[in-house]
Amino acid sequence: MRQHVNPLSKNFEEIEKFPSLIEMFEDSKLNLHVDIGCAAGKFLFDLALDNTNWNYIGIEIRERLVKRAKLKVKEKEIKNLFFVFGNANNILNDVQNKFIIKNVKSISFNFPDPWFKKRHYKRRVIQPEFINNLSNLLQKGSLIFIKTDVKDLFDHMNLTISSNLNFKIIDKKDLNYSEIFNPNKVQTNREKHVIVNQLDIFERIYMKI
Repeated sequence: MRQHVNPLSKNFEEIEKFPSLIEMFEDSKLNLHVDIGCAAGKFLFDLALDNTNWNYIGIEIRERLVKRAKLKVKEKEIKNLFFVFGNANNILNDVQNKFIIKNVKSISFNFPDPWFKKRHYKRRVIQPEFINNLSNLLQKGSLIFIKTDVKDLFDHMNLTISSNLNFKIIDKKDLNYSEIFNPNKVQTNREKHVIVNQLDIFERIYMKI
């Protein structure tokens, strides 16, 4: 079940500032991946433990999930994983946090809230302004991964990203999985649910050119 949180609420105008990479991670020089809308972080915990040669950041809009994830990171003493609470658009558009995007190797949007009603489309996480910001700051060769089981949402995300000339669609077969953030193809809880129920998954990968 998706728990709806209005990302446009004034509650998210106060933005959490990222600490430096050195403060977040044991080895700040590792490739960095950001997962937006990470929920309780199960996907990222699996990734961080499987792939210790990458650093991971999860951004989630439900504060209680972030607090729980941060406690778990501390308890398990995981040195390549960090969580942030808030609206990802606001957080990554903030001038104090732009160093994060400049250091990111890849970003994933896994099964984001579809906000089915047309009047709520503006609440969807992928918006033209956000993609423009990413296109201006991401390093050349950085990747964006999108995945959803909602065709209408996929079309919306694909059109928004493809409309930006700084991104091009690339094929999965062109990727070297040993060099990307998810070499063992770890699945999110939602993805497992979709597969078990034999529903369609729509996904695409974009590269900053």
